Amino acid sequence: MDKKNLEMVTALRKELHTQPELSRNEVWTRKRLMDFLRQHTSLKIVDKGHWFYAVHEGGTNAPKIGFRADMDAVAINETLDLPYASRNPGVSHKCGHDGHSAGLAGFALELDRIKPKRTIYLIFQHAEENGEGAKECAALIDECGITEVFGLHNWPGMPKGCVALRDGTVMCASFGLTITMTGASTHASTPEKGKNPAQALAKVILEIPKITNPALYNGLIMATIIHSEVGTPGAFGVAASCGSLSVTCRALLDEDLNALEKRLCEFAKDAAAKDGLTCEFSIQDRFPETANHKTSAERVRQAARKLGFPLQEMKEPIRSSEDFGYYLKRAEGAFFFLGAGDGPGLHSSEYDFPDELIEPGVEIFKAIAGI
Repeated sequence: MDKKNLEMVTALRKELHTQPELSRNEVWTRKRLMDFLRQHTSLKIVDKGHWFYAVHEGGTNAPKIGFRADMDAVAINETLDLPYASRNPGVSHKCGHDGHSAGLAGFALELDRIKPKRTIYLIFQHAEENGEGAKECAALIDECGITEVFGLHNWPGMPKGCVALRDGTVMCASFGLTITMTGASTHASTPEKGKNPAQALAKVILEIPKITNPALYNGLIMATIIHSEVGTPGAFGVAASCGSLSVTCRALLDEDLNALEKRLCEFAKDAAAKDGLTCEFSIQDRFPETANHKTSAERVRQAARKLGFPLQEMKEPIRSSEDFGYYLKRAEGAFFFLGAGDGPGLHSSEYDFPDELIEPGVEIFKAIAGI
């Protein structure tokens, strides 16, 4: 990577770190990245509102290829004493998306310098953390005829600079499910006159181990209780009439996640009906499985070998989720990891993106694109 380009995007990474923004609020971040590319490249920039993309038009009939970086931050306080620390209270780049976006901007600089003879799309995506961004951006695949798409994520705990991936599912599908049951209130001394959701919700909680029996599914399946609430704290004179249960559902395969959702909702609905309760469901943060296509994953491996980077074959997928899977349902492609070495994990207040990963990330993207 050109030394001057690397210096510029490393400085950009630190600048992005000072102004983190939560999902769907990436106003300053988006503008800063677009301004940077307009100032330092001749790439075509297309503003899509919450997100944008840049295009290097190569002028040949070679298949169009896409690369994506996310740019949102998370709701975690900055605790590190950094000269480029977050200036937004309660928000920080503790997942490394500042490094991902700066790296993709670095790739843009290299494209403008080298000017390869193929069309390459660079997708600067919003709202990865809640699973909404890629769902919107993935429409670009069909609109522009992109045939293959790639993305990466830095990953603490893997040897620094290694490239890690696997064929098939590399990150699990998941969603957050909230079950709300409503009955009728009454005085605490006459519970028989009301309809209390406590027992029905308790039945759901106790049924979860049965519903997640591995024998019912084709791969990893999980349902993790994250919150439960019944009634009003301190209201000892009033029997509970409303309650909720929130569960994070997770699976290796989309089909298993759909089956888990159906079983869990049907059981809850039946338990509520037996006690004369209404039952409502809400789902948020839905992520599909991120499943690599074999030919594209092999292209990543070839790039790593060409560059002499250590290659790590993942025996199992990572349990957490990533919305890049929406792209991989519309085009072939692969999602891989760059090892960030030992140190604080993602979404830890002590984490900071290692700048040493910017150049390897850019070089792998260049090798994948054949430049």
